[in-house]
Amino acid sequence: MKLLVVLSALLAFSECFHKISLIKGKTARQDLQEKGLWEEYRKQYPYNPAAKFYQTGSEAMTNDADLSYYGVISIGTPPQSFSVVFDTGSSNLWVPSIYCSSPACNNHRKFNPSQSSTFKWGSETLSIQYGTGSMTGRLAIDNVEVGGITVSNQVFGISRTEAPFMTHMISDGILGLAFQSIASDQVVPVFDNMVKDGLVSQSVFSVYLSRNSEQGSEVVFGGVDSSHYTGQIRWIPLTSATYWQIKMDSVMINGQTVACAGGCQAIIDTGTSMIVGPTSDIQNINSWIGASTNQYGEAEVNCQNIQHMPEITFTLNGQAFSVPASAYVSNSYNSCHSGFSGDSNLWILGDVFIREFYVIFNSETKTVGLAQSV
Repeated sequence: MKLLVVLSALLAFSECFHKISLIKGKTARQDLQEKGLWEEYRKQYPYNPAAKFYQTGSEAMTNDADLSYYGVISIGTPPQSFSVVFDTGSSNLWVPSIYCSSPACNNHRKFNPSQSSTFKWGSETLSIQYGTGSMTGRLAIDNVEVGGITVSNQVFGISRTEAPFMTHMISDGILGLAFQSIASDQVVPVFDNMVKDGLVSQSVFSVYLSRNSEQGSEVVFGGVDSSHYTGQIRWIPLTSATYWQIKMDSVMINGQTVACAGGCQAIIDTGTSMIVGPTSDIQNINSWIGASTNQYGEAEVNCQNIQHMPEITFTLNGQAFSVPASAYVSNSYNSCHSGFSGDSNLWILGDVFIREFYVIFNSETKTVGLAQSV
């Protein structure tokens, strides 16, 4: 389908799409800090947001170390409800099960196969590596309802063990929205089945993340919600249909290139809270904005300086997208932190970036569309 035809179809705002609200809650870090456990935990389980992008064979490795957005889905007949992160940086759906006795499972809702008349066991085990640990379990098959759409006979994972860090998370599990090529055991992702079964009118889903703890975040399956953006949608082709990976030309401050000199690859990832990149590049950005490292190894800035800090411009496939200081600085516990983390050789444009732009993911044309959020 020609790009202009796709754009026209998306802007038509068809009635044949479905929405699901996302809830912004307290992050795992905030929960641990309130309990006085954050410093000890960071030493024991170093944060590595890029871990899920490193593959070993057919396994997708997922890091969900600082969740703040999640929504509700249901599985089985009658439905059992679970809160999940809608993660464009992974491809599998999984939830806790009654067969899991890990502290993380005991702190969340568990799926009970015996209570679903449509449940069937899969034939494979499942293991997904996190930056702070792993989950293991078993594949299963049942009906999955997401945003008013019911996908029949969806293959998903039910956990038997979960990493300790999951104990502190609000969400129960993860629903991956990347491509099948990186799914563990080559499971067909939920959205792929929506498209294959004709449950959505277009091969697109779109994401809006609210700012400043406000309500209204949502993921839309099969279309876009024009009330969440202003101006034109700018389209960027994928360089790899694995993650939602695109070409980034540079990162600039005040007209000077401060990172990604000569070009690099970037991934649009709703499952990573920060903007992550190579250590040297991130250190340079944090130096430009006046950030210093605190006792926890985090980049801290003077809260009084936010209004004087520069915009940071990301040039993606020749198009400039600017992020103001009000977006890349977070204020919590009477201190302000940079939204840039140097933990990866990959560039990951996470929630800090996505909050500024309504993002449309088109699996048919292998493109992402960005428009200014409102």
